[in-house]
Amino acid sequence: MEAWQVTLNGEPIDAMGIAVLETPVPAPGEVLLRTRAVALNFPDVLLARGEYQVRPELPFTPGIELCADVVALGEGVTNVSVGERVVATHIGVMAEYVVVPARVVFSAPSALSDAEASALMIGYQTGYFGLHRRANLQPGETLLVHAAAGGVGTAAVQLGKAAGATVIGVVGSDAKRQVALDAGADLVINRRDEDFVTMVNDFTQGRGADVIYDPVGGETFQRSTKCIAFEGRIIVVGFAGGEIQSARANHALVKNYGILGLHWGLYEKKAPHLIAEAHEELTRLANSGVIRPLISEVVDFEQAADAVQRLADGTTVGRIAVRVSDPEVVAPL
Repeated sequence: MEAWQVTLNGEPIDAMGIAVLETPVPAPGEVLLRTRAVALNFPDVLLARGEYQVRPELPFTPGIELCADVVALGEGVTNVSVGERVVATHIGVMAEYVVVPARVVFSAPSALSDAEASALMIGYQTGYFGLHRRANLQPGETLLVHAAAGGVGTAAVQLGKAAGATVIGVVGSDAKRQVALDAGADLVINRRDEDFVTMVNDFTQGRGADVIYDPVGGETFQRSTKCIAFEGRIIVVGFAGGEIQSARANHALVKNYGILGLHWGLYEKKAPHLIAEAHEELTRLANSGVIRPLISEVVDFEQAADAVQRLADGTTVGRIAVRVSDPEVVAPL
């Protein structure tokens, strides 16, 4: 089989190459999948650079999210069936065939295409846990989403609207404004030309945002504390801006807001049943047309390194999916 491999740490275009490997065999508790599509995520960039919190030994296969067909089951696996179209998250899925633990495999929503389904797990699970479990977003509240044209951001915008919130999106260019609007944002702010603090406070008549969803960090977080509402909640999702901020505890005390960390991957270790419950609800929302991953581009398998590099360069909008196999030729080994 063919698989992308990171052979050295660096920029994705330099670090990634295609290799021919043996098709893996599932061990007990594992599932062998034939990949249909892989959704790109910013952790793919960090994995290539050697900057992700998990650092696989070189060489390794990147990719962390996919839609695939089940082609073989390891001993003891009962949650999926051979021939079933599924989604899963696991490091090492940018390959024609992959083996993953059965616990990370779930049925793909029937309403989503392969590319859309491949982008369902990480962004929407992160948004769901952040908005509902951590921040307890309520109907009628105002949600501010930073990086609202990206994969994580568009998911949060859609989930916020589904929850009955008024959603404000912050983007980095006019080209990205329409993406956030398409995701359902009620107001979109271009942070390069407009002051999001002033505009959020004006839009909310001085109250501020009840919930702020922040995958950017750094100065974006610091400025968000100037437009957070009384009893507001700031969700720290990541640091895509490249700077890890320092929270001012005295400011949180005086303004009476909360700072909530969200490490979605930790739920797999601490409370995996919650991931299954969230997937059931996300599947319902997807099949009813309430949420749908915004796939801006589908590239061929051979173009994956270039696509990951464009993600690293910040020139992408929505989600990019890598087409790996033709479902017409998928068959059990």
